[in-house]
Amino acid sequence: MSKTALLFAGQGAQAVGMGKDLAEQFPTAKGWFERANAAVGYDLASICFAGPEAELTKTENAQPGIFLVSWVAWQLLQERVPSLSFEATAGLSLGEFTALTAAGVLSFEEGLKVVRQRGRFMQEACEVTRGGMAAVIGLEETATREVCAAAGVELANLNCPGQLVISGAADKIEKACELAKAKGAKRALPLTVAGAYHSALMASAKPKLQAELAAVRLQTATVPVISNVTAQPHGTSVEIQSRLVEQVTSSVRWEESMRYLLAQGFTRFIELGPGKALSGFMKRIEPMAQMLNVADAASLEATVKVLG
Repeated sequence: MSKTALLFAGQGAQAVGMGKDLAEQFPTAKGWFERANAAVGYDLASICFAGPEAELTKTENAQPGIFLVSWVAWQLLQERVPSLSFEATAGLSLGEFTALTAAGVLSFEEGLKVVRQRGRFMQEACEVTRGGMAAVIGLEETATREVCAAAGVELANLNCPGQLVISGAADKIEKACELAKAKGAKRALPLTVAGAYHSALMASAKPKLQAELAAVRLQTATVPVISNVTAQPHGTSVEIQSRLVEQVTSSVRWEESMRYLLAQGFTRFIELGPGKALSGFMKRIEPMAQMLNVADAASLEATVKVLG
């Protein structure tokens, strides 16, 4: 029997127009966007639909925006394929909050509000530090760790074979890119981001997120949810809380998380939310895995057709 895991998009997947066709074509989607606006107290939906890009890219809007579109994609898929069952969830960085919400740990409103605050706290950390990130392509992990140690930066994302992301002070990232190329990286490209996510430069966001999570009652997950920090299923609600706080400055162990699920017999993965980054990573991790996605009306129809 094939096992299905839901995968939720992370920051960087945002694009102006995301969710717009879903809201226009499906009353359920329109309802969720309205509910989200009421929960956060501003027109998040129109920032998703119409931007401007500078507004959507702000961490405090991008994070709840991606959470919202990913959630809507999941609700519509459930509505169209009521028989669909899933046995685990996972999400990249902020997507871990969507994964926990899909597994019943948080309510939709709680998840959205926490993610909105998380984005705000991380934005504040970005503003007081001059940080950056870079993608390192075609260099293995050990060599990349050596580069990080030599340049004084950190390994932020272990996405898939041959694609890692480093994070740290902007001037040090520049040096790290030069070192990575000298070590044989095919490419080392600075990313257009507000700051050094998943590095020590985000530390000021942690106590604020801790306080935010302490005010929410986390429920028991209905299925295993894979932690970015450990690449293993989350444990008790106390552990979930501490892992989510730790995640702000820790590496995202995505490839390891996917290999854990594959080893547990998962063969079908459904990416929910804008973009197809997670599908791309899976192609490099396990090309034989069945990868579906729901990002807009067309991909929803295509996935419903396969599952139907």
